[in-house]
Amino acid sequence: MAIADSVTRATGVGPVTVGEWPAEVSPIDPFRPLDDGRYCDGMVSVIAGDADVSAVDVRIVRTAHFELWRHGWQLVVRHRMTPDDIDDALTTIINDELFGPGWVTGSEMFERIFTGVVLTSAVTPIDAWLLFYRNSLHRYEAAATTAPEPAAAAVDALADFAAIHRHADELIPLDATVLELGCCFGFLSLRLARAAGRTVIASDLSAGTVGLLQVVAGRLGLPLQTLVADAARIPRPDNSVDVVLLVHLLEHLDADHCRRAIDEALRVASRRVIIAVPYEDEPTPAFGHLWTLREDDLRAWGAGTTGWTWSVHEYYGGWLVFDRP
Repeated sequence: MAIADSVTRATGVGPVTVGEWPAEVSPIDPFRPLDDGRYCDGMVSVIAGDADVSAVDVRIVRTAHFELWRHGWQLVVRHRMTPDDIDDALTTIINDELFGPGWVTGSEMFERIFTGVVLTSAVTPIDAWLLFYRNSLHRYEAAATTAPEPAAAAVDALADFAAIHRHADELIPLDATVLELGCCFGFLSLRLARAAGRTVIASDLSAGTVGLLQVVAGRLGLPLQTLVADAARIPRPDNSVDVVLLVHLLEHLDADHCRRAIDEALRVASRRVIIAVPYEDEPTPAFGHLWTLREDDLRAWGAGTTGWTWSVHEYYGGWLVFDRP
């Protein structure tokens, strides 16, 4: 997921189909101040706890953590998340309760609701995001030390990604310069940046996501560089970093974009390119997944590349690792 820089102008919301949104709909801003305790962007209004809802609003649904209303053009979301609940597991909770059942649709709506829930968890935007990052990093660290084997059921919603981050870390030399493409919130890059001797650059297409990560990394005292870039057009010279990561990125791109992103990673990397993808039965549209990927896809990408050795293995999804001979 990315903090988007533009809006989708037409979205279906549960049983109500909404056409063109009015002009006052604003781009997603991770630092948007609350309006009387509410997150409001013209498309979504998010409120916390027992905040009042207008008597003229029409309720759509109530779930374990959320209630949804319609108020004119806006979708109103009231959540019951405590500050202790604000971490990266929110993505799973929001998807499972609102998007999986079909009450709300569209990755743009997902990002707006997610942003609103985080921002209504503290008085100021930076305090809210620091709460989100600190909770997430703490729980990723705890999950990484106890992550189950792939055959076991993961109780913690973050456990699978903790295992993925740990595995990526194991594939990267401690003295490497690293570029992560499609970093999203940057939890993997933040983990890698803690190793003495590494230089880590976190890159994403979304300027909002990258700007947020840069501010948070500075507040957390972590030496992380950031870069706004399309994964298929990286503004870096050939062979300029040791390792390039595309971890759970390619399922967000169409087939042609995937191949161009892989070729760009191979151009920029001097030693290794690491690709990881989820093996899903169906793509998850709320997360922006466009298609499902299988081992055959990874092998086809490897076989279609010259000048590199490559290998494929499975660990919480599929991995394709290129090494320069």
